[in-house]
Amino acid sequence: MISCNGLKRGLHADVRMTVTSDITATYRGPGKVMTRLLKMGQREDRVLIFLMAGCIVIFIAQLPPLARKAHLTGQELNMLLGGALLAWVTIAPLLLYGIATLTHLIARAIGGKGSWYGARLSLFWSLLASSPLLLLHGLIAGFIGPGPALWGVEVLWFCIFGWFWLATLRRAERTPGWLFPISRIWSSSR
Repeated sequence: MISCNGLKRGLHADVRMTVTSDITATYRGPGKVMTRLLKMGQREDRVLIFLMAGCIVIFIAQLPPLARKAHLTGQELNMLLGGALLAWVTIAPLLLYGIATLTHLIARAIGGKGSWYGARLSLFWSLLASSPLLLLHGLIAGFIGPGPALWGVEVLWFCIFGWFWLATLRRAERTPGWLFPISRIWSSSR
């Protein structure tokens, strides 16, 4: 990664945004970010890092609720953490690869012209980009517990994740707007 100062000195470099900048840019226009990620070329290591980073952030978001559960119920915290770690770092990535494959097959059946890579990138990036809301969810679940605030963050995350996934999948599959009408509303000008 080369900073703008490096460019001012005349160094030739491929300027790429950092992941955190891309995450915030995704909230403004997921289609633009997806186009930029696709233009970087097909790199399976990048997609795997997005997936694992998203799963690790989700695991970290589970720490406060698990600590609360262990405190309130008297269960062993280490056992709860071990189960969450196994679920989010080992099992969830495998399931998410399967979901990405399934969505690509469905998109192809309705006219999608993208690649398997694009479908994986779309799902994994959407998960990573929406993960800050999951951190907020974890804090609310751990410190406040069940209630309207927790439910509101859950609904918000679901809507944001769905928006990101539909908009990025539409861009990755290069489908006409009528196939993904909801994502067209959000990404037509982006």
